[in-house]
Order: sequence, then C-alpha cells, then structure tokens
Amino acid sequence: PPACPTALNLAAICHQGEGRPRYPASFFPGSGASHFRRRGNAINRLESWYSLCCGGQVAQQSHQILCCAQQAWKQALSQFCVEEYATMTVPYECCEDRGDARWTCFDSELPNPNYNPTPGYTAPQVPAELGFTFNASAC
Repeated sequence: PPACPTALNLAAICHQGEGRPRYPASFFPGSGASHFRRRGNAINRLESWYSLCCGGQVAQQSHQILCCAQQAWKQALSQFCVEEYATMTVPYECCEDRGDARWTCFDSELPNPNYNPTPGYTAPQVPAELGFTFNASAC
C-alpha cells in the first residue's frame, strides 16, 4: 500500500508523481486478476486525487496541501475497502481493521514510504478519478 502523506514525503508526492506506477486496464490479464485490478485502481485513484491536492485546487499553503493529501489517502483506501467487501473473496487484511488501526495497518510495511519515482519510468495517462472533495475545515 502507499504510505500516508507526511511533511517528509509531500514534496515527492506532489512533484514526482509521473515517476510512480499507474495501472491502466491493459496492464491486467482479461480474467483472474480482480484483486490486483482493485489494488491498481486504488493506486490510480489516489494518484489522481493527489494531483488535485498538489495542482492548485487547494490553497498553496503546505499544511493545506498535506491535509488534502491525507484526506485523499484515507478516502481512496476507504473506497478500496468498500470494493474489497463487495466481492466474494477475502478482503485485504487492513480492511478488516477499523478506525486508526486501519490507517496504521495501511501505513506499515511500505515498499516506497518516501514516494520515490521509479528510475526511467514515466506513468501512462489514466483517466482522472472523480469523487474526491477536499474538506478544508477538517484540517
């Protein structure tokens, strides 16, 4: 899973997004990979929502950008869990937790906590994801 946005990784989230993986529909086989497809869709959704937070839709104050990114992270992972429970498979383990325990689980054992780009990789275009609205009053 992607790391929770922090003051330490926010610059990479906002400025190196094109170097992190995206998962267009063509990335997955036609059948038998629905759990990977849900994970890829969650990453695509999150990266799309990060671009809203970083790209001028939010007042350009770093604390608001960070708050927006954190809201996007929680909302994208919450939606992922809803999708996990909508299938007949065992849900991703962190989705079984509630409240802060869920976020702690998602923010542990991270493959790329600093959101570093993949050398030589340029993300393909994926459709923008709708459904995220930043709530500045929650910051």
